[in-house]
Amino acid sequence: MNRATVNIVRFFVLLALQVLIFNHIHLFGFINPNVYLLALFLLPLDIPRSAEYAIAFATGLVVDIFQLTYGIHASACMVFILLRPYLMYALNVNKKKNDTEVPIPGKKDFRWMLVYTLLMSLSHQIIMTMLEVFSFRQFHHTLLVIFANTLFTTLLILCLEYIFIPTKKQNL
Repeated sequence: MNRATVNIVRFFVLLALQVLIFNHIHLFGFINPNVYLLALFLLPLDIPRSAEYAIAFATGLVVDIFQLTYGIHASACMVFILLRPYLMYALNVNKKKNDTEVPIPGKKDFRWMLVYTLLMSLSHQIIMTMLEVFSFRQFHHTLLVIFANTLFTTLLILCLEYIFIPTKKQNL
């Protein structure tokens, strides 16, 4: 299969997993993983920005429809895509710039992947949780929800990446 077909299939599989399985996981009453973000993480960097925004909005909107959250996921996904190139540039500052490189385990080391995934998940969770709560009344509880969801989502995304995405050694 070519790269576009693989990306489309992966996108729909991750979205289906999110809607059918992960939306129904509520650990301790407030931890809800968002593994659909992996589809946005793995978007090729050489597609037009307008296509990235359209994909992010559609992804968030599908999750919003199934969770009845009225655009919270769509908004958070749009911010996610907005911040993505800036964070990638900041993490690749001392290295040669390669605009077509997809951030996957075979092309990036674990430390880079951890920082990238953690910061992008954190930005998504901050926007999503603050739009959902829309109050500073229980700020400590809100921070707990943000950090717990970020850590759990990051852990799941990294596990999925390292289990299902072939690395350089497996490609040889």
